[in-house]
Amino acid sequence: MRRIIISILCGMACLGIAWAANPQVDIIANYDRCGSNHYAYPIPGDQPVPILTNAPAGYRPFLIEHYGRHGSRWLTSASGYTRSIRVLERAQKNNQLTIVGERMLKDLQRIWLYAEDRAGDLSDIGAEQHQGIAQRMVDNFPTVFHDNSWIDARSTVVLRCILSMQNETMILRAANPQMRITTDASYHDMWYMGWGYGEDTLANHIRKDVDIITDSLYLAKIDPTRFMNMVFTDTVGMNFKDGGEVAFMRSVFNIAGSLQGHHVFDGWSIYHYFTNDEIFELWRLRNIYWYTHWANSPLNGNRMPFIERALLRNMVESADRAIAEGRRGADLRFGHETCLLPLACMMELDNVNLSTTDLDNLHLYWQDYNIFPKACNIQMVFYEPMHGQKGILVKVLLNEHEATLPVETVEGPYCRWDDLRAYYLRKLDTAIDWN
Repeated sequence: MRRIIISILCGMACLGIAWAANPQVDIIANYDRCGSNHYAYPIPGDQPVPILTNAPAGYRPFLIEHYGRHGSRWLTSASGYTRSIRVLERAQKNNQLTIVGERMLKDLQRIWLYAEDRAGDLSDIGAEQHQGIAQRMVDNFPTVFHDNSWIDARSTVVLRCILSMQNETMILRAANPQMRITTDASYHDMWYMGWGYGEDTLANHIRKDVDIITDSLYLAKIDPTRFMNMVFTDTVGMNFKDGGEVAFMRSVFNIAGSLQGHHVFDGWSIYHYFTNDEIFELWRLRNIYWYTHWANSPLNGNRMPFIERALLRNMVESADRAIAEGRRGADLRFGHETCLLPLACMMELDNVNLSTTDLDNLHLYWQDYNIFPKACNIQMVFYEPMHGQKGILVKVLLNEHEATLPVETVEGPYCRWDDLRAYYLRKLDTAIDWN
């Protein structure tokens, strides 16, 4: 483990590719992107509504298999807000706050006035995100949502996921009251709907080992001196434990990233406490965290995609049942980014499944804000043949953008379901003995 840490801190071998992406420009243009998993769903605000490719002649959509993350929320624990407030209040009591530190304390206390007793709750913007996604689903694929369509919606047992589901199904019901819509949220389905139940236990242990690496990266790459001197008159007298100064800086940065998910904070930001270089580096390291903990990273043994093998198999089998029964409609699932990111890797959508040890340059070709913002979603859209055509086609949307797939396509983003199904089942079967 020590050898791995040293090699990362010194810089890994470059992939040898000239990457065109410039996330530093992206982030300076919109600080909200550095919120990582707090980034509010960008459509239609930060990005235009995607333009989709027309289906091949003689095909129409009839089925959607979906997995979506809950919408924007409050931080999942009160300590996410109060940890940094307690540090500042202790300094204030000992006359160790600068004028800027006093201002920061007032800002965080004001945020806490709204956040108290809201830990993990879906926000107003989170509800709107799912309403918009549902409406665009109906607009994009009207033949899926027909009078005789059946919509089966399921959620993890977490309240913000349940409310996200209800906000989408509310729009679907309004679009066509004749559809049969069922909703459910039960521990019965948690074995495939949420990673915390029946999870790959070895993967959990691996992530704890990876924590050592990412924590070391923060200590090596982040210099908290300017930030701490801006806030405290006597940083030595604060008696921070080893790594405590960086931890405090990260805590405030996390709150800064979360504000975009609430209308009450519209037009208000606390990013001004950070320099552009600090903002970018804090995001870059958080991007590494998400990649090494939940994506197809060699540092986790390339294991994390497979923690969602049960979820992918459920999506394949649900599609097979609907096709066999001649059923029109959608199977909707609502959960978390810690499910969707490994699932997108398992499905090999776009470059999400990238495997590299080059963490120093990871940000150039793998950006968390492009994969799992709040309300991120995967839609597998199935097309039935008409007028003499044969075989079912499918395309996959990642956050409503047409994604590249690991099999040959027949036209644009469309491939044969038989080909994609066979590819995924072969991949799933390689993991059958993992436990």
